[in-house]
Amino acid sequence: MTVIALVILPVFLLIFLGWLLRRRAFPGEGFWAPAERLTYFCFFPVLLATTLAQADFSELDVLPMAGAIVAAILVMTAALLLLRPLLYRWLGLDGAGFTSLYQGAVRMNTYIGLAVAFGVAGDAGVAAAAVAVAAIVPLVNLLCVSFLARYGTAAQPTVLGLVKQVATNPLILGCAVGGALNLSGLGLPPVLGETLLILGRAALPLGLLCVGAALDLRTAQAAGRPVLLSSALKLAVLPALTWAGCWALGVEGTAAFVAVLFNGLPTATSAYILARQLGGDATLMASLITAQTLLAMLTLPLVLAPLVP
Repeated sequence: MTVIALVILPVFLLIFLGWLLRRRAFPGEGFWAPAERLTYFCFFPVLLATTLAQADFSELDVLPMAGAIVAAILVMTAALLLLRPLLYRWLGLDGAGFTSLYQGAVRMNTYIGLAVAFGVAGDAGVAAAAVAVAAIVPLVNLLCVSFLARYGTAAQPTVLGLVKQVATNPLILGCAVGGALNLSGLGLPPVLGETLLILGRAALPLGLLCVGAALDLRTAQAAGRPVLLSSALKLAVLPALTWAGCWALGVEGTAAFVAVLFNGLPTATSAYILARQLGGDATLMASLITAQTLLAMLTLPLVLAPLVP
């Protein structure tokens, strides 16, 4: 647990620094939205692509690892669908609120996951994290948009629009490019490869600062039973399901650590944008994001300590 705490503490200190800088209006309110877009559309895809292009997957159980991650998410999805009528009554939720609770139970904050994976396992951790991203991002985006289309209050997206959203996701494109370079044996080209490596190094610090800048501590004070339930499902139940899947499929070491890590992360700040655009409960989503990010400082060391490779 000490090892995990020593890795996680700097990550959350950077998140806190991002929150403090925005609270102090430095370097200016106009900085944060473009910085987050630059990180999401440029720095993080480049980091994933360069890592995958050079990764050695000979000791990584790629398919079993992805299977454990996907199985846990599907089990959580099925359980929430079955319990939906009860959740409406117990928690006073409507359809929009249910979509936000669901997003909070399955989405993950890639920025935090990559930072922790690198801090614990170095480049091997980032390579495993890229596999987790490739498994989670298409599945979770398809599921969340489908839930919002079915239970949200906005206009329903078309099937073509849904497929386009997943296919053009910058993280997926980064994984696809890196995977193609690895499988082809080309690796990173000279000069351009070094340039991309330097560019990718900006992803983790700037991404974490942007996570902090997006937090609203006032919303966390309004946390009620839906926030507590969704946080428990995401930060405790989903990683437990993932660990069980890893055990059943024989996934060990760095692969198991990263699989449980990514399914135990707080939900992503992008969930708020999706909730606002597609008819979810954006206010509840904002509370979930902040509460889970704060709670993860306590839950991640507890969940991950037995799995440190």
